[in-house]
Amino acid sequence: MKIRVFSAIIAFLLLASPIFQVVRCESAEDAAAAEVVEGGDLGIVGDETQDPADSTIGPAPNVNTICMFPKNPGKTVPAGEETELLVGVHNEGESALKVHFVSATLHLPFDHRLSIQNLTSQGFNASVPSSAQATFDYKFALSKFLQPGSFDLVGYMFYEIDEHPYVSVFYNGSIEVIESGGFLSGESVFLLTLGIGLLALLGFWVNGQIHHFSKKTKKAPKVEVGTGISEANMDEWLEGTAYARSVSSTKKEQKKKK
Repeated sequence: MKIRVFSAIIAFLLLASPIFQVVRCESAEDAAAAEVVEGGDLGIVGDETQDPADSTIGPAPNVNTICMFPKNPGKTVPAGEETELLVGVHNEGESALKVHFVSATLHLPFDHRLSIQNLTSQGFNASVPSSAQATFDYKFALSKFLQPGSFDLVGYMFYEIDEHPYVSVFYNGSIEVIESGGFLSGESVFLLTLGIGLLALLGFWVNGQIHHFSKKTKKAPKVEVGTGISEANMDEWLEGTAYARSVSSTKKEQKKKK
């Protein structure tokens, strides 16, 4: 009984120990591939695969991996929806390589020590002959509870050559996570509504300023001064002068004629 318990503990420790270590390889955006492999005999491996960043296995020499986001140059990934990624491999070695599965992990941009999510591992069990190329259709889905923002995606290809295991990093870069359900998210709608409201307030303020300025620039109405007051003031000013006596005599003569 004790031997069985001890054997079970040893087996658990062996399964829990890190067995993969990857060395970063160059990623590319243009996939030059001769063959597209969809699915595979192994199918989906699962979400609970071990993080390959903790492993001791690196890429094989003369094997190059590339990837691209088809019809998605902006690398925007809706949370909770399936996303397609094409992974290409070019075998320049002398022996054929056998692709076991493709996996990926999601990290914070400033810290890769902890993974936010271990994405689904998709098995292929496909053979790539020497001097040949192949492309694998890898599909994954981020958690629907993931907040929108910029994250780092690291993709891995697990394969073997002559019964020796290898791991290559086909992508190590940023992606933009957006809310599911279309281009406009709840946050975008809020910001759009806020912007429209601010523009409306600005329009009302500008209109009020123009109206206020137009009132100030209106000319004051002309005030007509009665001729009687002007003439009376003139008579007082000219009283006693020769001009006043001449005007007075003229007025008397006009009255006599009437």
